[in-house]
Amino acid sequence: MIFLVVILLVVIFFAVMYWIFMSPYSQIFGSYSWKINTSDKIIALTFDDGPNEPYTSKILDLLDKFDIKATFFQVGKCVERYPDITMRAFKAGHTIGNHSLSHEFHRYFLSLNFKQEILENQVILQNHIGKKPALYRSPWLWRQPILLKTIRELGLTPISGVFCHPFEIMQVDGKKIAGRAIKVAKPGSIIIFHDGRDSQGGNRSETVKAVGLVIDKLRKDGYSFVTVDELLGIPAYQ
Repeated sequence: MIFLVVILLVVIFFAVMYWIFMSPYSQIFGSYSWKINTSDKIIALTFDDGPNEPYTSKILDLLDKFDIKATFFQVGKCVERYPDITMRAFKAGHTIGNHSLSHEFHRYFLSLNFKQEILENQVILQNHIGKKPALYRSPWLWRQPILLKTIRELGLTPISGVFCHPFEIMQVDGKKIAGRAIKVAKPGSIIIFHDGRDSQGGNRSETVKAVGLVIDKLRKDGYSFVTVDELLGIPAYQ
């Protein structure tokens, strides 16, 4: 009995820690936008951890087909690997946001303010698209007071969102990803997909499949799609 109580307390502890530091909805340390309150059927689709080929290009093809603009939170090391894809997304009118230089979790503990990871990616992105992003999304949505203070001191707005599916990063079936994304999609939502994984890339074919299904269904339901900066009414670039 004591063992079960201990296990329960451990589970509760980690659940609370996750909610405070990593939940898409946590606002304990300050504003971390994940939606707007509106009755209008508008949604912002976002893509993390790219660019990652050929999957980012396939997603861009889908967005072009449906004439939709989205927001790509990109990792500096991936941008350096596929600079032409970042430029393609930017030229097509999609918003490019900062998602750190390396997307390595241990770096949060090497430097609590994470400043160098953010600044180095700002330089990389500016070098490739000619502008510095004004939107920032923390890897794994991690937040704590020092990090959020740094983000704002650098003139960036922290952006959260709702995960399309809790196991999308593991590439479960695209129909399941789409089904869950459609369920959580509400007026004013920011939906998170991944066109890459950390800074390593990897197969994102199920995400590509899901994105097409989600767009098709939500359009039929009367939704329109905007970038995060359009949704929040803030600048995309500094």
